Amino acid sequence: MSDPPNSQPDSLIQADKCKEYWETVASDSNGMLGGVLAVMPSVSRIDLQGSRTFLARLGIGIKSGRQRVPRVLEGGAGELDRIGRITEGLLLKLADQVDVVEPVAKFTESLRGKPGVGEIHNVGLEKWEPTEGAVYDLIWIQWCIGHLNDDELVQFLEKCKAVLQKEHGLIVFKENLSTWGQDKFDELDGSVTRQVSSSPLSTTCQLTNE
Repeated sequence: MSDPPNSQPDSLIQADKCKEYWETVASDSNGMLGGVLAVMPSVSRIDLQGSRTFLARLGIGIKSGRQRVPRVLEGGAGELDRIGRITEGLLLKLADQVDVVEPVAKFTESLRGKPGVGEIHNVGLEKWEPTEGAVYDLIWIQWCIGHLNDDELVQFLEKCKAVLQKEHGLIVFKENLSTWGQDKFDELDGSVTRQVSSSPLSTTCQLTNE
């Protein structure tokens, strides 16, 4: 993981190169998690449980005192045993309809026709255009914004804001952050891991609060 001298890491992101990498990755949970499950098999379970607990604290869930939501958008939807790991393990249990955005078509093949799965957009987040009239109660984005440069990320967030339920809608990011004191470009998958101080995630808060 390295950056050429005098370059902004996010300027090195190339959507086509990123897609080429993911086209070579196995359509299973281990592939989507970069081989982590081969040595730490509990990672996916812990990740999903943490997400359920987080949403439960916000009143979203299936237990007493919590509510399901009508419609959710997942940005990035790989497969786990023929279906998206987060869609299957988390979102379909909490929502009436889950729409997905995923540029690699093979990761969404088995989602088509699945009860509860709505629209499938096989495009990158930077090319996604919301369907007219769509309104989302929850937009869940996990481990994929590193494939967007800063400008693309802000534009994507503006689109999300436009289709977010005005009174109680939520945008949730679950991402790795740099601990090196700077943004880092990954030459393998073509993504950037951002540090908090330079990340446009601060813009996220501003956009969603305005």
